[in-house]
Amino acid sequence: MTIFPDSPVAEHRTFVLVVPLPMVGVAVATARVVYLVDELDRSGFAYGTLPGHPEKGEESFVVIRRDNRVTFEITAFSRPHHALARLGGPITRLVQLRATRRYIAALSYASDPHQSR
Repeated sequence: MTIFPDSPVAEHRTFVLVVPLPMVGVAVATARVVYLVDELDRSGFAYGTLPGHPEKGEESFVVIRRDNRVTFEITAFSRPHHALARLGGPITRLVQLRATRRYIAALSYASDPHQSR
């Protein structure tokens, strides 16, 4: 997955996700940061989809520090918006699961960059 522009997260920033799809090409999805979380023990952001995104919904990513532990919380809700996303039901869900696994892998790597990928 590639994000354009490649710049820091900021409230109301619009961006484009380019997601490679095997044997099909790429999916281009527009979204906008809808809020930031900047609290003592919580940090993160959420984005919402814009017209042209294959899904309609929001996704948030929040790192939480509690009782000497750090956790990563992903909250998402969506429904197919584009006709191809609706027709591709199970494939659309697999693409979403793959993206979530990559989020978790990236966070795991960020927390311990010496581990092997």
